[in-house]
Amino acid sequence: MSNSASASPEAMQWDSRARRVVMLWVPLCCFLFILLFPFYWMTVTAFKPDAELYDFATHNPFWITSPTLAHIRMLLFETSYPSWLWTTMLVSVGATFLSLFASTLAAYAIQRLRFRGSQYVGLAIYLAYLVPPSILFIPLATMVVQLGLFDSPMALILVYPTFLVPFCTWLLIGYFKSIPYELEECALIDGATRLQILTKITLPLAVPGLISAGIFSFTLSWNEFIYALAFIQSSENKTVPVAILTELVTGDVYQWGALMAGSLLGSLPVAIFYSFFVDYYVSSLTGAVKE
Repeated sequence: MSNSASASPEAMQWDSRARRVVMLWVPLCCFLFILLFPFYWMTVTAFKPDAELYDFATHNPFWITSPTLAHIRMLLFETSYPSWLWTTMLVSVGATFLSLFASTLAAYAIQRLRFRGSQYVGLAIYLAYLVPPSILFIPLATMVVQLGLFDSPMALILVYPTFLVPFCTWLLIGYFKSIPYELEECALIDGATRLQILTKITLPLAVPGLISAGIFSFTLSWNEFIYALAFIQSSENKTVPVAILTELVTGDVYQWGALMAGSLLGSLPVAIFYSFFVDYYVSSLTGAVKE
């Protein structure tokens, strides 16, 4: 008799559970630990007093003995962090709306109007996303200076769509492709214009795709560093990623508590924004309208 035939149901069930633990839960736990540990370390450092922060021989580096709000208080009341946060929010929201507007029109024209060469136009737009920002910021800086927008948040609002629009257009092209053509054909027969079809039929059905593109645009705008460093000079107009690095580091002195507190507070708006629209984001990745 074979071993599989002689094995009891309890042994087979135990073997299945052990295999599931090894193949699923152990890798998942390792992934979560690697992913979440930096955020845990950032939070611990933000609320840890300097006495514990620099004395690992006496205090546990992974835990807080006497929590303090001194770093957050210093960040909010002794620096221009509220101004940095407001500038970052303004730039991210403005660049996101501008990018979504342009991407929606471009994606709809490429995918639904069916003009000659539309596929090559879509490919060319996506290839523009692959150009490194480190190459583009030099000619863009010249244009920003000539337009008189240097050291202004408006410079970032107009520059960020150069890398947001290509990806959002490519994403929305794929989403518009999943919406049945029959809906638009029926609307055309009833006398609707292309603009009416876009605003009353296509966009309501493409809300998950728009939210997915919006999350991508907002997150990338919030965390962008190169353009914000090159185009903004004054302290009050800096964005959070640039300001916490350039304003809280003096020479070789790193204010680790304030740095981690600034990173923690700067990551909260993105986390909150994502949590509100996570269901739409997941639905945009799993499929659109079924025919």
